[in-house]
Amino acid sequence: MSQFRFARLALMLAAIGLNAAPALMHSATAQDKNAQAAAAQPKPDTVRPELFKLLDPAQVKPLMDAKNYTEMQNRITQAEAFPDKTPYETYVLNRMKLSLATATNNEQAQIAALEAIISSGKLPDADKPQFTQALAGMYYNAKNYPKAIEWFKRFQAENPASADTATSPLVRSYYLSNDFANATKLLRPQLEAAEKAGKAPSNEDLRLYASAANRLKDDNAYLYGLEQLITYYPNDDYWMDTIHRGVVRKPGFQEANITDVLRLEFAAVKVLTPEMYVELAETALKDGFPTEAKKVVDAGFAAGVLGTGGSAAQHRQLRDRATKEAANDAKNIASGEASAAKSKTGAGLVNLGWAYVTMDQFDKGIGFIEQGIAKGGLKSPDEAKVRLGLAYLRAGQKDKAIATFQSVKAGGGLSDIAKYGIVLANHPNPGGNNK
Repeated sequence: MSQFRFARLALMLAAIGLNAAPALMHSATAQDKNAQAAAAQPKPDTVRPELFKLLDPAQVKPLMDAKNYTEMQNRITQAEAFPDKTPYETYVLNRMKLSLATATNNEQAQIAALEAIISSGKLPDADKPQFTQALAGMYYNAKNYPKAIEWFKRFQAENPASADTATSPLVRSYYLSNDFANATKLLRPQLEAAEKAGKAPSNEDLRLYASAANRLKDDNAYLYGLEQLITYYPNDDYWMDTIHRGVVRKPGFQEANITDVLRLEFAAVKVLTPEMYVELAETALKDGFPTEAKKVVDAGFAAGVLGTGGSAAQHRQLRDRATKEAANDAKNIASGEASAAKSKTGAGLVNLGWAYVTMDQFDKGIGFIEQGIAKGGLKSPDEAKVRLGLAYLRAGQKDKAIATFQSVKAGGGLSDIAKYGIVLANHPNPGGNNK
């Protein structure tokens, strides 16, 4: 987060700092013109002739254009030595200081000049927002976050119509000053508004929000941030953390559903841990899905995760077993169709269908799972729906996958698996091992 810089600052300073001074009138000229009319009007701010010679824009601009900064500093030094300067003369001098400081990238001098100009009471109202925001940005880039917060908040208070332009750097100022509560409080409505409008929040904003929530140990807020990240900017780490916190660690999770958690992770995550590959493969073998086990093990080997280290021999044995049993299953699977159809419950049809899905025979497999669900008598109908949703996902039938996942209402982790299945289906480029 510390790499973020206030992006508009350079443009602002170019606009307000390189103009040597506001339009000036020296007092002698002002008094020479129409004395009667002048007496009836408030006296304009003027600069004494002897000081005007040093600050005259007609002389200052060529010096700035020629980058004659030594002469500029010499003029400033002489002007500072003038006694009893009026507030307006001091204001004009500070404008010249800002010009020089901006041209020479002297950040501390820029900050000092900006503060003096804003507090002078002489800055035109139309210029105040730009100067205030520039000063806040200077403090931010100087990593003086408390002062940045002070000035960004002042800008927002004085310019409600443009307040949103300061929200992002203000949030980061809070974050970088370890005020994570205010950072999340300020950023959450922005994220929700983007979500409601159907717009993707920035990756930077979502990462900052999740990080701040995590630092606060606010599990609900952190999970919200993770869910937004897997929705818009998914990667393996976000998916693993989201599923762990949003399913497995959630109160009421039933261990019986861990296999479907692993299946979701296998679909969403490009590279699992060795333990996850092994657990899913061994469970698939135990439950009678050797082709699924083979695909899982093959993916682990292809990723370079299995077949190395101290467990390499066990991984090879698991692969050999899965390969052998998958070949046998492919030869014999059709023989189980009749008995599954005659069964009193739909469990056999659901299992048969999933076996066909793992063999990439999607139409046949999905048909059997649907028949099993329709037949009924299932111990957990929603578990079968989760499997059907995953089958549609593997088959590339996004809309049917989403509709199926939306129908899952059971607890114990099933509805949470389904929720993240919808996120996976909606992402334009899902990762993992869906095919």
